[in-house]
Amino acid sequence: MDPRWYLVVGSVLAAGGQIFLKTGADGATTLGDFVNLRILLGLGCYALGTALWLLALARLPLSKVYPFTILTFVLVYVASIRVLGERVSVALAVGVLLVFSGLVVILAS
Repeated sequence: MDPRWYLVVGSVLAAGGQIFLKTGADGATTLGDFVNLRILLGLGCYALGTALWLLALARLPLSKVYPFTILTFVLVYVASIRVLGERVSVALAVGVLLVFSGLVVILAS
């Protein structure tokens, strides 16, 4: 399998993990409130994403792997709007598009 797929799937898992962590943390007031299924799913997504990240690092130069953190940022932004119903500002949307464009430029080089 092309190691770049590890990065794409790892980015999706990291973004999903962030959404699970957010929904699991909402309304928590005590440390015990953070022990719930959504938090555990979020941590599991991060663990699997990290394993895929390591597989990619073993096969690709860091300069090609690290820019995929941008993809995670973009996916979290999109998921926060679509899944969590958060509001979007034009300035933030333009910024995210610029960031994503940077990833495209880096990958094309």
